Amino acid sequence: MTKKTKPETYVFSQNFPISADKARRVIDRIRGRSYEETLVILELLPYRAAYPIFKFVCFAASNASSTSTSKKENLFISKAEVNERPAIKKLKPRARGRSYPIKKATCHITIVLTDLSFYFNELVEPQQEKNLLTKLYLNLRGLWDKK
Repeated sequence: MTKKTKPETYVFSQNFPISADKARRVIDRIRGRSYEETLVILELLPYRAAYPIFKFVCFAASNASSTSTSKKENLFISKAEVNERPAIKKLKPRARGRSYPIKKATCHITIVLTDLSFYFNELVEPQQEKNLLTKLYLNLRGLWDKK
């Protein structure tokens, strides 16, 4: 019997050079979704923040698969948040020795991927495990089963 490590993998990006509101509209669409579904959504979003967040999610998934025995199809985004950071202030030189301030908004992004297979016993058969993973995934997203 192999001992499993923590079911969560964190990715934390500091000083991401985009405003928190622009990053939040992308993060809100992927929160609580599976890893594969998240990749499809992020590829199709037309926002500038979608590609760096896509890279963060891929990085977290590769960390999860390399550091533990988790598979990428069992991962889902359990926590995704964007925190504001004070703006970077610069001065732009203008005519006649004057200067204008430039404020560049930045933010911190945190993404947590959780392995659903961590919560199941190892004695479950593979076909039953897939059904259980689907049910747990739907329950964690707050969806109800129609059957």
